[in-house]
Amino acid sequence: MHNKPHDVRYVARDRTWHPQAYTPAYKSSIPRSPRQALVSLQHQTVSERSGPDFSRLPLGPHDNDLLLNFGTGQLPQGERIILFGTLRDQFGKPVPNSLVEIWQANAGGRYRHKNDVYLAPLDPNFGGVGRTRTDSQGNYVFRTVRPGPYPWRNGSNDWRPAHIHVSVMGPAIATRLITQLYFEGDPLIPLCPIVKSIADPDAVQTLIARLDMSMANPMDCLAYRFDIVTRGARQTFFEHH
Repeated sequence: MHNKPHDVRYVARDRTWHPQAYTPAYKSSIPRSPRQALVSLQHQTVSERSGPDFSRLPLGPHDNDLLLNFGTGQLPQGERIILFGTLRDQFGKPVPNSLVEIWQANAGGRYRHKNDVYLAPLDPNFGGVGRTRTDSQGNYVFRTVRPGPYPWRNGSNDWRPAHIHVSVMGPAIATRLITQLYFEGDPLIPLCPIVKSIADPDAVQTLIARLDMSMANPMDCLAYRFDIVTRGARQTFFEHH
């Protein structure tokens, strides 16, 4: 992902930063990991490289406010939080007008999805999805609830730490990157089989949102900062399964 298409500087990707696609302790990687060499697509169309223009994307007044955007007129249950950060490229330049999307479980650890059968109840006032656009300095902000952890059918007693999925766009859909953030201090982070598939502890640290009291709303919301770097030595770890 580049801030300017004509920027020809290049930093080679460190492929040891990412885990192996085939990681048996993370069971979903077994059927999803490739069995043949990856194919590089060299001939993308102009529209794939340059569109759409997210600066013109119409956004609703509450698209980035998950406390309000489900539209019931009532507030969801759970700990209210502010999630914010800056999106930068590998050279430290802010990435403006990038579409940032998030999706998450509710405070009880359940997604609003037909395939989620966890016994935690759905929150009738929480949809769990939001979107926004980075400003001229690459900044973004959401208001939401802190998601709950939940068990998953990977091992006999495996739990996912509280996490939020994050998608960011560069100048085009072809440059979409997806990651997930965790919250500092969560004891489930080092126990998670997905996290443990990442060998480099520094890479794990790029996935942890940090408490930032300077952005908290007194008597209302705590705030967590999650900065995103798209490539280079300080890159945020991105999913690739």
